Amino acid sequence: MSKRIQAKHKIDRRLGVNLWGRPKSPVNDREYGPGQHGQRRKKPTDYGIQLMAKQRLKGYYGSIGERQFRKLYEEAARRRGDTSENLIGLLERRLETVVYRAKFVPTVFAARQFVNHGHVLVNGKRVNIGSYQLKEGDVVEVRDRAKQLAIVLGAAQSQERDVPEYVETDHKKMTARLVRVPQLGDVPYPVSMEPHLVVEYYSR
Repeated sequence: MSKRIQAKHKIDRRLGVNLWGRPKSPVNDREYGPGQHGQRRKKPTDYGIQLMAKQRLKGYYGSIGERQFRKLYEEAARRRGDTSENLIGLLERRLETVVYRAKFVPTVFAARQFVNHGHVLVNGKRVNIGSYQLKEGDVVEVRDRAKQLAIVLGAAQSQERDVPEYVETDHKKMTARLVRVPQLGDVPYPVSMEPHLVVEYYSR
């Protein structure tokens, strides 16, 4: 698990956006960064803009470390097609991401923990690695012992966000299927993501 020490809300304030679109984000009240110098504004450089885009995308997925995120970029660059779209596809195919998208848990951080604790089956087999890459058609299921957990029931009933079209979900059976690998325009990010700037950052 990522060794993230700072509060999750601080990520929102440091980046200046409500990264997960949650009503309790402090950015809703204060759009400047934390600390006594948080309100200082200066025009960012091209490098700064690329770095912020990378931090925003990496931060959104919660528990991905820098080394792991760079490996995802390298894999995206190695594949045919548009590297930025490949990167989004790899991020959205992660098991913990699909668990979050299916609304089995309330946050991306809870998704990593939920998978790590062995509460999830993939095609009938237990998988406890959050970074596990799903394939189109793979079925993710919450194990019987976890289906009545308060966190699961609360997330499934939440009106805070919707399940995207590329994840087919049955909340009665607590199953989800990855219908297809999405493109950037399919992903319901609450804030603007610019993966092409992430590609520029790493390819400098």
